[in-house]
Amino acid sequence: MTPVSLAPSIVARPAGPPSFLTATFEVARRVLRKFVRYVFGGAIHTGASAYVDFLVPGYVATLVLFAGGGTAVAVAEDRAQGFTDRLLSLPISRHAIATGRILADFVTTTWAIAGTVAFGFLIGFRLHGAGGAVHGLAGLALCLLYGLVFTAVFAVIGLVARNAQAAQGMSMIAFVLAFFSSTYVPVASMPGWLQPFAKYQPITPMVDAVRSLLVGSTSDLVLALVWSGAILLVFTPLAALLYRRG
Repeated sequence: MTPVSLAPSIVARPAGPPSFLTATFEVARRVLRKFVRYVFGGAIHTGASAYVDFLVPGYVATLVLFAGGGTAVAVAEDRAQGFTDRLLSLPISRHAIATGRILADFVTTTWAIAGTVAFGFLIGFRLHGAGGAVHGLAGLALCLLYGLVFTAVFAVIGLVARNAQAAQGMSMIAFVLAFFSSTYVPVASMPGWLQPFAKYQPITPMVDAVRSLLVGSTSDLVLALVWSGAILLVFTPLAALLYRRG
């Protein structure tokens, strides 16, 4: 079926009534607000701050770990369908191919982060203090950096996977890193045997650095930047090398 024959069916698809969409969104917003603030918030103690103010920065910082599987699958599908081979036949640098792919997916990640931040405010997240807006922009910039860093990681996963299904399975390691970190709960609340892993893996200082910036502190920022730079310096050239091998 050609794209032309698809067009009429897409145009003719009826749109839902605006009132229904508005009502659905409002119900979802209220349910999620209660779920985050009262179900989780009553069970998890994060000190003086509300749980929603603890959760949203962590979730935004690690969003790419959940969305990055799409990058890995897309890269693997490009190879399987021959699109990568067509790119490799062109007189362009392999680094340009890798960089272009990473930056293109990073744009998508940026929109996802922006949407998640907006939704965080809808469910009750707030910036506090006189410099809240400036601190919020600093935290957002750090989240965008993480988006770029882990997009490169997922591109490499897609290049080493044998097919799209394998790429999706390999991307599940991101869930381990996200859940065994300070994203959802303080590391101090975890079992003693798990705390060393949760504390010293890269996600925890990355998340903690975002939370610190939101309150005007730079705690964990240097460590987060070191992790980000190291990952980017390793995986971006590795992606170019894997593209070169075809």
